[in-house]
Amino acid sequence: MTENGITGEHDVIAIGCGPFNLGLAALASTADDVDLVVLEEQPELTWHRGMMFGDASMQVNFLADLVTLVAPSHPLSFLAYLHDMDRLYTFTVRENFFPSRREYEDYLRWAAARLPSVRFSHRVEEVHWDADAERFTVHAVRGDGTHLRLRARNLVLGIGTAPYVPDALADLPPSMLLHTSDYLYRADDVAAAGKVTVVGSGQSGAEVTVDLLGRNLEGGPAVSWLTRTASFAPLDYTKMNLELTTPAYMRYFHSLPQEARDRLVGEQWQFYKGISTDTLEAVHELLYRRQLEHGLADVELRFGITVEAAAVDAAGRAVLSCRHRDTGALFEHTTDLVVAATGYRNRTPAFLKPVDDLLLRDGRGRPRVRVDHSVELTEGVTGRVFVANAEVHSHGVSAPNLDIGAVRNATILNAITGRETYRLPKRSAFTSFDAPGRTS
Repeated sequence: MTENGITGEHDVIAIGCGPFNLGLAALASTADDVDLVVLEEQPELTWHRGMMFGDASMQVNFLADLVTLVAPSHPLSFLAYLHDMDRLYTFTVRENFFPSRREYEDYLRWAAARLPSVRFSHRVEEVHWDADAERFTVHAVRGDGTHLRLRARNLVLGIGTAPYVPDALADLPPSMLLHTSDYLYRADDVAAAGKVTVVGSGQSGAEVTVDLLGRNLEGGPAVSWLTRTASFAPLDYTKMNLELTTPAYMRYFHSLPQEARDRLVGEQWQFYKGISTDTLEAVHELLYRRQLEHGLADVELRFGITVEAAAVDAAGRAVLSCRHRDTGALFEHTTDLVVAATGYRNRTPAFLKPVDDLLLRDGRGRPRVRVDHSVELTEGVTGRVFVANAEVHSHGVSAPNLDIGAVRNATILNAITGRETYRLPKRSAFTSFDAPGRTS
């Protein structure tokens, strides 16, 4: 320990411990020449606890774990977890290769417990670039109050995204508004409401609606579901379309001009705003069952609705000012509680402020990210900053997907080590994406 706290030298400091940086730590643990540490502010690993419904299933199969798609024999694979927990045989007999969310979180916690490089209760406060040492200096505070000063040539930012609430809903008091990420934490507020309105669609909005419809069938609150999308559209997970989530397509996407990338992200919205067919069928089944009951509170589903503003009326209820997109008609929607199924946005953490001017950005203020997931930096900075799940604009809509995590982490480790530490897939799609004669 020094006067400024503990000092440590590493090859890589990864900030944030969600599935992506946890997967990076897992792959680094079997690479002899990589000294990596992961710093996480929270005291333990949790994963979407506010949406951990009892029957919630993953939308990717078990092979999309932390390591398997680049290292199938790795000791921290999902199959190794099942074997260690003596559940491998029952998992096989189950014949459902999509784990529950609860099981996936348990797998993540199992893996984290086996990685001494992962340090919980470590809050990063500032990051600086030391030009003389050619290292980033990371200032952090441990849970016991100890200040640490760690240095590394490479940083990996995996802090995740933040729940997003649009300006149209921002004027509602917290007692009348919650984000889907907090839904189960606010169960008492949901139960006490006379009417609950879900604004936004996507998988989270649909799962909340399923829960609310179940409550409605048992005599619970009235339910409304309003979404801007042109329909309650399914996720497009047909096999040939899933080729747009492969490493091959990600490389092609990165080779395109930014204008083309932005257009494609908008066109491919069903990859991240669609709803699983199982969930849509559950919604329909609950609506069908309501036909056999009498005296239940009202249920209303509307798509093509834009919420433009929100306020509280004299009676103390939330009033949403809405526009019907097909006709332009304006109307007001009154409710007691609004659930914002409005997704997540990338965030710029305060600890990056001292190095913010070193990060080069595109015309819309987004980091310019290379194909190896490193951010372009100002001339003279010899360190590298890599990002995980902050590059939809540069790598496409598959960037947040769990099934791309192992490939991205292998790419990052290969870039850091300067060799093929992990072999990347050479052919991951049958489709050819480029124009004939062009190579991305």
